[in-house]
Amino acid sequence: MNKATDFKQNLRRQMRKARRSLTPAQQRQHAHGLLATLRRLTQFRRSRTIALYLASDGEISAEQVIDYCRKRGKQCFLPVLHPVRHNRLWFIEYKKETVLTKNIYGIKEPSVIRAPRRPAWALDLVLLPLVAFDDEGGRLGMGGGYYDRTFAFKQSWRKDRGTRLIGLAHDLQKVDQLTTESWDIPLEGVATEQRFYNAAQ
Repeated sequence: MNKATDFKQNLRRQMRKARRSLTPAQQRQHAHGLLATLRRLTQFRRSRTIALYLASDGEISAEQVIDYCRKRGKQCFLPVLHPVRHNRLWFIEYKKETVLTKNIYGIKEPSVIRAPRRPAWALDLVLLPLVAFDDEGGRLGMGGGYYDRTFAFKQSWRKDRGTRLIGLAHDLQKVDQLTTESWDIPLEGVATEQRFYNAAQ
């Protein structure tokens, strides 16, 4: 294991421990603050098809955001592990009646049986989880590379074109700087319970 990999692994452990240490009351407060942050974003208000996630391992909850979207007629989608293509995601619409099953990581996702899918490039906005982030749009995930591989097509697209990617996190997950790799897909910004960090400026 080289120094960069070791640093990332240690940072993952540190940040996951920090977010898991938040009390249920703090988690609810942060989820409420996150929705307030997103409601101020033009990118969020204008989007009609939005991919989100169901929080696990202390991640900031997007449940309030999902409820808000549904009330305003926005379509919500959840990521599903691709059954054939390694380390890639499908996106399936998430309705109140959607049947959820646990994937290999113990994370709830929609059942893929007969469920219509939406291509990654056809989503207006993707709100994705992360372990750590910086001001430049750098994102440290869990290390599986699912989002990077799924949205690799964005490397050849103009920044202001197509699907927008915004990370969701607790503000405590911010670090001064992350070392990024050539395959890392940068985020347009990160929304926390306190503010929006705009990496597109």
